[in-house]
Amino acid sequence: MPPETLLPAFAPWFDLAGLAVFAASGALAAARRGQTMVTLAFFALVTGVGGGTLRDLLIGAPVFWIVDARAATVCLSVAVVIWITPQRWWRGAALDWFDAVGLAAYAVYGAAKALGYGVPPIPAFVMGVVTACVGGIIRDVLAGEPSILMRPELYVTAAALASALFIVLSLAGLPGAIAAAIAAAAGFGLRAAAIRWQIHLPAYRDRAAGSPGG
Repeated sequence: MPPETLLPAFAPWFDLAGLAVFAASGALAAARRGQTMVTLAFFALVTGVGGGTLRDLLIGAPVFWIVDARAATVCLSVAVVIWITPQRWWRGAALDWFDAVGLAAYAVYGAAKALGYGVPPIPAFVMGVVTACVGGIIRDVLAGEPSILMRPELYVTAAALASALFIVLSLAGLPGAIAAAIAAAAGFGLRAAAIRWQIHLPAYRDRAAGSPGG
C-alpha cells in the first residue's frame, strides 16, 4: 500500500488551508514593502511550501508541491488575490492572523503525514512543528524582519500544542477528523491569545534575575 493511502481523509483539506493562509502571509509581507507582483508570488510560494518541503525531505516522501500542481497553483493564486485587492483590506494584524490559521492547520497536517509515513510519534510531533514554522522563518528572513523564533509571544509553542494534541488524540483512538479539528482549534486558540495579550514564556534573563515570566 502506498504511504499516501495511510493519510486520513481530512489531510488534503488541512494541507490546502495551510498553504493558502501561509501563502497569504508571505504575499502580504512583500506587499507591505511595496514590492512587485513577481516578488509577491515568490514570497507566497516559498512561505507556503517551505515547511512542507523540509518535512517531506526528512521523512522520505515525494516533495508534495513537485508531484501535485495544486500546491503551487494555490500559492500563486493567493498572491494574485493580494495583488488585485485594495490595500485597506490587509491593514492591521492581517498577516499575524493569517499566519496563526496556517500555523495550526499545518502543524496538524505535518504530524498526520509523518504518522502516515510510519514515523514514530515523537519524530512525527517534531515534523508537525517543522511543517508549521519553517515557512514563516523563511518569509521573515527574506523580508528582513525579526524571525518568528525571536519574537516574545508564543509561536512555536502553539504549533507544538497542535501537533502534540493531534498525535495524542489519534493514538487514543479518536477519529482523525475530530482529532484534527480539536488540535487545530487548540493551536490557533493559543496563538490567538498570544497575539491578543502578548503571552510569552519566561526569557533566560528573567530566570537569571529570578523574576517571573509572562
